[in-house]
This record gives sequence, C-alpha cells and structure tokens, in this order.
Amino acid sequence: MVNPLPTIDTIPTDTWVEATWEEFLTFADDPTLESGRFYYDQGYMRIEIAALGSAHGRDNSIVSTVIVLYAAIKNISIKELTNTTFRKARIRGTQPDIAFYIGNNLKFPPRNNSPVNLNESNPPTLVVEIAASSLEDDTERKQKLYQRLGVQEYWVVDVNASKVIASSLSETESTLIQESQVLPGLEIALVEEALRRSQTEDDGAISRWLLATFNQ
Repeated sequence: MVNPLPTIDTIPTDTWVEATWEEFLTFADDPTLESGRFYYDQGYMRIEIAALGSAHGRDNSIVSTVIVLYAAIKNISIKELTNTTFRKARIRGTQPDIAFYIGNNLKFPPRNNSPVNLNESNPPTLVVEIAASSLEDDTERKQKLYQRLGVQEYWVVDVNASKVIASSLSETESTLIQESQVLPGLEIALVEEALRRSQTEDDGAISRWLLATFNQ
C-alpha cells in the first residue's frame, strides 16, 4: 500500500521538517499555495505562508532601488529577479525575496515561468532576504543553503531594526562585510540609511538622494 502524500494541515510551517524531494514538490507546485515560500536543503523543507506586511514590501523595494541605481551609475551589468524559484533538482530549492545576476559572463536563466534550473543556469550572484519574522533562520540555515548553491553574496534585511547583515560567501566559509564585494564601493551603511529614510520620505526623494550620493 502506498502511503498518501502529506497535506499542508499535517506539516508545521515556518520551521524545517524532514521531507523527500517528492514531498517538497507536492507543496511547492500546489497552485493553491502559490502565495507561500518553499525551501529545500539536504532532505529538509521549510514552508513559509505567513502574510507579508507593508514594512516587508517597503524594505524590499528600497533595497532593490539602491542596488539597481548603484549598478546603473557605476555601469555594472545587472539583472534582477523578484520572488523567483530556484531549484537544483532533488538537492535544493529556494525562493528568495530578491536575486541579482551581476557581471557580463553569467549564464542567465531563459525567459519562462518555470523554476530556474540551477543544473543549467548559474546561481544568482547576490541574494537578499527581507526578514520580518524569520531573522534567525535567514541568518543561519538559509545562509548555508545559499552558500551550498554557490551564491557569492547574501544580505539579510532586519525589518525591525533597519539593519542589513551582509556576508560574502565561499564554498567553505562566510564573512561579514561592510562593503559589497559584488558591487564594489557600495557600503552597507548607505543601504541602511536608505531604509531609515524610507520611513519618512517618498521614493522620489530617496532616489534623488541616492543619485546625488552615487555621483559624488
């Protein structure tokens, strides 16, 4: 007798639970759960289905604006993917808030609506997770996941403190950084200042400030 696949009612969310790749796909590919986030690493999965508030959305957009404007001013080749699924079949799966491919020689994913196949495309250069209620997991378990995927740099935005925890990643270690290594010259303190300004200023004012600062 074949055991039935688990349902969302039987699986705890916002924590890592042991699961096969097939069980992970049962949830990750379920159209009724399209608003969820799904992660898989070394035989464990994590499902996040909590609603996201304006603070999360605001910080997401501000960090994206900082990175894209900086790359534009500094003539750095960059492509952004928001809320995109990345998978290395049967091994790892992830859905970061923002991912960036940086540089001219990367194998960028084809344009379609399927999860990005990391067996065929490069992993993103920079990944950003916006942590409203998942800070501990974002800075620990997910960091190791992205490290194993080959991501070069990883930022976690602490929504409650307007802080950015940035790390340079290699196969064997992670190093906290105060300046981006993949966007040379971009100081993490400036990203944090933009997050603080966003609490009282509109996007136009922040963009004008960023452009003036980057052009100095």
